[in-house]
Amino acid sequence: MKIHRLHAAPLATFNRRSISFWKIFILLWQLGRRSPGLVLLGLGTAGGWYAYEVLYARPAMAYLGLPEAVRWDHPRTWTRVFRNHGFMVGYSEIRGNPLWVIYALSRIPNHASHLKRPSRFELDWRSLNRVGHADYDRSGYDRGHMAPNHAISLLYGREGQLDSFLMTNITPQMKPLNEKVWERLEEAELDQLTPRFGKLWVVTGPIFDDPIERLPSSFRVEVPDAFYKIYAVPQPAGAPKLLAFIIPQTVKGKESLDRFVTNVDQVEARTGLDFFPQLDESRAKAVEATVDTGFWQLERWADLPGRYSKDKP
Repeated sequence: MKIHRLHAAPLATFNRRSISFWKIFILLWQLGRRSPGLVLLGLGTAGGWYAYEVLYARPAMAYLGLPEAVRWDHPRTWTRVFRNHGFMVGYSEIRGNPLWVIYALSRIPNHASHLKRPSRFELDWRSLNRVGHADYDRSGYDRGHMAPNHAISLLYGREGQLDSFLMTNITPQMKPLNEKVWERLEEAELDQLTPRFGKLWVVTGPIFDDPIERLPSSFRVEVPDAFYKIYAVPQPAGAPKLLAFIIPQTVKGKESLDRFVTNVDQVEARTGLDFFPQLDESRAKAVEATVDTGFWQLERWADLPGRYSKDKP
């Protein structure tokens, strides 16, 4: 939910300071009494900025609308939207997880730089939950990217890579999932699907089942039971082509990706979210209930080994 990124030094200073929001409230109240015109100007500017976000900036970075909670009275499906370089996050302050992340992949430019991976993840100054790098220490879980570091850095440069290391883009993943199955799926979408289609929309996030489990190292963060990915390719006429996966935390790492194929209806049922809400209802009913692996030539890449692993699935 930002237009300009804070520079690294001021952001670090902001994170280190002990800021009293009560003091800020008093300061704004005093300012309002002394300069009501200035406060009105500030409110008008904030309203214009929010209108720009909702009416222009966010729709430009989503395909057929942002995911929506199916039921407004389920707080665990509520999200705050954070717009980053190359991707958007629907973040749950209650769960300490992104519930959805949207990004678009395109062909990698010839001049794209392979950037060095940051050594630490950063607290997102916009979040209220204040999840930081240390919350995952000795938890038994990896810090799993939803918007992938590798693809985002190649397409959106250093700013995109740094945004992908914000903790609002991170969720707990078991090591075999994060370093094997999830890695292979991220590689396939970039190396196999994007060159073929030119542009690929991706919606991804965690799935939570009862009972609720929190990280043993931090009560701020809920542990997902599974993860989903939805790929979408627009069609010149008719509904888009969709491919969905649900992958449990308990994978061993060598499974074929075709074991996890499902349809969008199942992902919606597990997450409580409505994906592609701007899709015509009659088309949505048909395409979101369909599983069509032939269009995606899944058999060609479902068993490819990971880039960094010598083990074949």
